[in-house]
Amino acid sequence: MTGPGSPAAARARRRPLRARLRLPARTATLTFKSACFIAVMCCALAGVLGALVHVEVTRQTVATAREKALGKLQDVALAYEAGEDLPPGAGLDPEGLPPELRTLALGGQRGTLVADHLGRPTMWAAAPADGRALAAAVDYGQSARTIRGLDNAIIGSSVLAIGGTLLVGVFAVTRVTRRLHQTAHVARRITGGDLDARVDDPRTRDASRHQDEVATVAGALDTMAGSLQAKLESERRFTADVAHELRTPLTGLQAASELLPDGRPTELVRERVRTMRQLTEDLLEISRLDSGSEVVEADLHQLGRLARRVVRASGTDTEVVVVRDAHLETDRRRLERILGNLITNAHRHGRAPVTLTVDGPVLTVRDHGPGFPAYLTTHGPQRFRSTGSQGHGLGLTIAAAQSQVLNATLRFARAETGGAQAVLTLPAPPERQELRERQEPPEQQELREPAPDAPPRPRTP
Repeated sequence: MTGPGSPAAARARRRPLRARLRLPARTATLTFKSACFIAVMCCALAGVLGALVHVEVTRQTVATAREKALGKLQDVALAYEAGEDLPPGAGLDPEGLPPELRTLALGGQRGTLVADHLGRPTMWAAAPADGRALAAAVDYGQSARTIRGLDNAIIGSSVLAIGGTLLVGVFAVTRVTRRLHQTAHVARRITGGDLDARVDDPRTRDASRHQDEVATVAGALDTMAGSLQAKLESERRFTADVAHELRTPLTGLQAASELLPDGRPTELVRERVRTMRQLTEDLLEISRLDSGSEVVEADLHQLGRLARRVVRASGTDTEVVVVRDAHLETDRRRLERILGNLITNAHRHGRAPVTLTVDGPVLTVRDHGPGFPAYLTTHGPQRFRSTGSQGHGLGLTIAAAQSQVLNATLRFARAETGGAQAVLTLPAPPERQELRERQEPPEQQELREPAPDAPPRPRTP
């Protein structure tokens, strides 16, 4: 049911309300939550203490005023029994006597009550006398002002105490959260590949100092990063050493295979030797990329021409589509390596047609095969885990690592109409470079771009 009264329609109407009621992002921070907790606790503590002080002081003040009013009532009763004139503020059924206190006195009981008389707070005391109410009044204004002043003092001191405690608490929590943010920043740097990053909390340097929880986490993160760095460095050296040691016997094996007589067995041997040699070269390249010591040799290149050069070098039937050409400063060798690996993977594991599209700094390699597996689109390429039945998964791994060296973004996805799609986004060109491209005529741009087979131009420091 999809009518106006359906549950789906009701959820659709409630969804904008949830969006409007969504709290800002800062409310999820530890500082905000700690500040709210401190403020609530301070308000509750100030309210409880203020109420206790108010009740106790009010009780004592009322008790003092009651004793004073009863003492005056006793003097008035003695004067009434002696037939003397009653003092001011006393009398039989005086004007202003509260009705409930008069009723209490006429019932034969004595009592006191605070009420307003002539615009002033007054403490009344009344007792029975000859069937009438004998009452005495005592000014309660000073006591009321004392209680009111005490309430104002409690409120003011509570506000100051809450504000001061909140500032001190936020300052203390901010110091802790700043250290947590620093630890999180270092963890993100390690995730990004910077294994030299360390929190280096000063509390962890001196073992004799007591460490808090943040220092313990920072020390554990530094220890983990050091262990991970040592392990990865050991694996990288092992891979590089193995690949390097394999190059010499493989070179000899390849030379020996060339001396074998032609035939199907010889072709199989030569093919396997070439595969092993290519695998060794890939392992050496990966070990160099893992070391983080690669240097980018950037120069200005036309992406459309570079893409056509890569397709020609690959020897594959790949269509080059230039939607929007661009000149970018990049490392040509690394970019050609990335595009070559992507094109080779598309032809090896996908299906024709394969298209290389240039749209400004975005280069897309698209095939019409079964598409990338789910693990690759989610977690990226993994070594020795191929996208098809053949290969070692090193081609896409090298492409992803080379893109990181170029500070580019390589994304693997499945095309909407089927097939695999690898999107390489190069860093945006500087404004001065774009301005120069707009000002230069195409003839000068063609002269500035070197020919495909021309030697590299000397670089000036």
